[in-house]
Amino acid sequence: MKATIITIGDEILIGQIVDTNSVSIAKHLNAAGIVVREKLSIGDDRAQIVEAVERALSASEVTVVTGGLGPTKDDITKKTLAEMFRSEMRCNQRVSDHVERMLAERGIEFNELNRSQAMVPACCTVLFNAHGTAPGMWFERDGHVVVSLPGVPFEMEHLMEDEVMPRLKAHFALRQIVHRTMITAGLPESMLAKRIEAWENALPPYLKLAYLPNPGAVRLRLSAYEVEGESVAREIDRQFEALRKIIPHNIIGFETATMQELVHKILTERGLTLATAESCTGGVIASRFTAMPGASAYFRCGVVSYSNESKVNLLGVNPADIARYGAVSEQVARQMAEGARRTAGADYGVATTGIAGPAGGSAEKPVGTVWIAVSSPERTVVLLKQCGTDRGQIIDRASAFAISLLRDCLNGK
Repeated sequence: MKATIITIGDEILIGQIVDTNSVSIAKHLNAAGIVVREKLSIGDDRAQIVEAVERALSASEVTVVTGGLGPTKDDITKKTLAEMFRSEMRCNQRVSDHVERMLAERGIEFNELNRSQAMVPACCTVLFNAHGTAPGMWFERDGHVVVSLPGVPFEMEHLMEDEVMPRLKAHFALRQIVHRTMITAGLPESMLAKRIEAWENALPPYLKLAYLPNPGAVRLRLSAYEVEGESVAREIDRQFEALRKIIPHNIIGFETATMQELVHKILTERGLTLATAESCTGGVIASRFTAMPGASAYFRCGVVSYSNESKVNLLGVNPADIARYGAVSEQVARQMAEGARRTAGADYGVATTGIAGPAGGSAEKPVGTVWIAVSSPERTVVLLKQCGTDRGQIIDRASAFAISLLRDCLNGK
């Protein structure tokens, strides 16, 4: 079972808003066993709408359209669909009463434009929108379904859950799509692929593996399409258990698991405490931990020591070492981590110092150079990483590498 998602609106094409609707719709469809074959974003243009919907009808059993259902002249989706399905417009009294009541509650005049929201193609099934003025519409042609929904995200979401998905499940005999994702860390994508090559080659032909790299992690997703879900889910579990034996130290968890969640769990269970000293990452490491409920049990403090003076005054870094080796150096990173641990009275201290750019780099220390250190009661480990060239990317990667190094130190590596 295939589906096409079409989002309509000039505001999407010019980058004025982000298209979150197609992401949400795809999740709903996928969970029901409907494969999304294509997503399109088009403007408020009749010819584009006709072309996109006709093409979708020829290739997909289900087409979901969002946007262009407002009361103003630039919202032309409803009229265009009525023409495509050769249908006259008629007033839906339930929608009209609902719109009038909703506008009265808001103190808005029920004028001709608002009345037009109740005009719908006679051939469609109206999908009542309890949260807005524009109803959804369900069309059928030769066994194919076209659904038109408002572009307001929360209105679309309610209609997908309350109207569209129950109707699709009743209308079509759907088989399942099964996805499960394992989160790995510590191996770049190419090295990971080489390490697990034999396992990947031995996968059953109906299981598809996808590599999804993130900063500091690579997600491995196993997928099976239009299958008997329960037996396939068990097989995916078996395959991931076999993979665990190949890369036991590189697995963080499943689905949305993160390295900071894993470290959070270790610190909490062992009753250990943590402090951070960040320069180039600007507090991102601290924020990743403190965003999790329960972090107060172990997180002592975080210092953003951006200037050399703060490194000296707050963390006890030797100014002579800064003068000799530079603020971005092994010596300074080491002293920052040790200073954070000492100042906070914590069991572990994590530090970063680097060049996030776009300026400040040199031939010896280019933009993206980051020194990362973790200090424990037994030792201090320092790591040099090249984290890219984009400022945001550098901060994200350096933070991920630092938390990963902390995990390794907690596990005695």
